[in-house]
Amino acid sequence: MSKKNSKAEQSTPVDGITRERKWPFFIPVTVWVGISYIAASLIVVFGLNLLKLFNISYGSMNQDVFTAVLSGVIYLLFLALVLGVPRLAKLWSSQISYRRLLGFTRLMQWRDILFAVLGFAVYLAFAVGLVLVITSLVPGFNTDQAQELGFSKTLTPTNAILVFLTLVVVAPVAEEVIFRGYLFGTLRRTVPIWVAALITSLVFGLIHGQWNVGVDVFAMSLVSCFLRYKTGSLWASILLHMAKNGLAFYALYIATSSIL
Repeated sequence: MSKKNSKAEQSTPVDGITRERKWPFFIPVTVWVGISYIAASLIVVFGLNLLKLFNISYGSMNQDVFTAVLSGVIYLLFLALVLGVPRLAKLWSSQISYRRLLGFTRLMQWRDILFAVLGFAVYLAFAVGLVLVITSLVPGFNTDQAQELGFSKTLTPTNAILVFLTLVVVAPVAEEVIFRGYLFGTLRRTVPIWVAALITSLVFGLIHGQWNVGVDVFAMSLVSCFLRYKTGSLWASILLHMAKNGLAFYALYIATSSIL
């Protein structure tokens, strides 16, 4: 093997996604992800209003069950719009499979768990440091604003399981597929890695709607993008996201003894 070929192989990412030098393409891809999120939410609102129009009541439904079902529908629509529409409209190149793009070319391995644990520690340190820097530069920055999740503060054991599945399983998997899978994977083909990670993380932070939450998930996203790139798979970033949301679930519903 020649030195030239050996060098080329070493510079090729683990998952085989390489840059194709098409800078303008990252703009419509990024915008489409944002539009898809808004569209998914609007479709759900339209559906709820349609039910009211036909006098179909859902007001008697348990709040936690209702929020969990609503979240699941929004994620399904979000995934369908982000992944399905470009495919159906034949806007996606056939040169790379969706499995490779999304980071599902192999099963989970032990090293994914190890990377997730290390990544979680890095994320926590990075998030704390970022918050300290921002609060020193922006004195009015509110770090204590609670994130509104739509679930009741007091959960029954059954509802707690449902909330856990929504927050710690469904949300991390769906969001990682869309952002560290589709968006980061697609942007990597058109811009440098660090630009792709920065854009992905900014968009991910913005859709959370709160500055303090946005900063936290921005830090997590940067670490997750590195994990996706380093391992060539999405498993480590999914596990990191699950750990983060699991910690939040514990703090909100377990540590406060709010479960009946």
